[in-house]
Amino acid sequence: MGVGELGAAGTKDFVDSFGRRITYVRLSVTDRCDLRCRYCMAERMQFLPKREILTLEEMASLADILIARGVRKIRLTGGEPLVRKGVMELVRALGQRLGSGLDQLVLTTNGTRLERFADELSDAGIRRINVSLDSRRPERFGHITRGGDLNQVLRGIDAALTAGLAVKINMVALAGVNEDEIEEMLRWCAAMAIDLTLIETMPLGEVEEDRTDHYLPLDLVKRRLEKCFTLVPSTKRTGGPARYFEVTELQSCLGLITPLTNNFCEGCNRIRIAATGTVFGCLGHDQKVELRDALRSGGPQEVNGLLDRLLAGKPRRHDFRIGGAPAVARHMSVTGG
Repeated sequence: MGVGELGAAGTKDFVDSFGRRITYVRLSVTDRCDLRCRYCMAERMQFLPKREILTLEEMASLADILIARGVRKIRLTGGEPLVRKGVMELVRALGQRLGSGLDQLVLTTNGTRLERFADELSDAGIRRINVSLDSRRPERFGHITRGGDLNQVLRGIDAALTAGLAVKINMVALAGVNEDEIEEMLRWCAAMAIDLTLIETMPLGEVEEDRTDHYLPLDLVKRRLEKCFTLVPSTKRTGGPARYFEVTELQSCLGLITPLTNNFCEGCNRIRIAATGTVFGCLGHDQKVELRDALRSGGPQEVNGLLDRLLAGKPRRHDFRIGGAPAVARHMSVTGG
């Protein structure tokens, strides 16, 4: 199947056994990343052989099958999606589906290559991006990312804004690491007309450090922020797990993603596809189906059958917990950030 071929529509609604309709897919284009964030990856990662990764053409064909099933939003993730050679070919191909079944094409990035790609992303039809940024202090950013260049990311954000992209910052809140910077980040985002979303650290994969030491519940962060700001619950929804609040004094928006303190699974509308074609029904479980061989030899009917099997077994909720072994052994970069 080539980039331009549409997959056959499935015979069943894209709904799981709990009645949740799947309209949102997070598609990882690579497990590789040019940073090594301490809470996300081990310092010495073993990445997948390239032969195990779906080709860009296979990803486009899979996207067509999903759109035919009712998926309206696709988020390209990694690893870091912009390190994938030729990734703009896929972005442009999916951009052509906008208005023809696909409503939104978005991207999550660490920002290191945005300066190079911002204009191309905008030209291809992407209108919104999420940038992972846990600190605006150069030494601290370098520590968290194990050597990342903050100025490179900030230049990328500037390039994205200049290209007309709406930018949202994703900041993982880490006790004893960046918790003293959260108010500062919120003020900076407001001044830049950028929304901020705070995320609790998620126990995925073995890393060298104890996540318990850095776990920061966002209900505590919210109480701290309310000493300075008025946070008004917002009706804003983006199809993801964040709860949003209007920050009255800054005329900005704050999102909170709370997998541990406020489970968000009841309204789950998404599945995650690894770069290998492995599809996970839930970030916090190993329930999955493998689509790579079906894409290469079976065609849309076989792919749809596997997707039906996935939805039939999609868990009601994740089992994240802090302390002890991670909920699943795979790292976030494998599933798609």
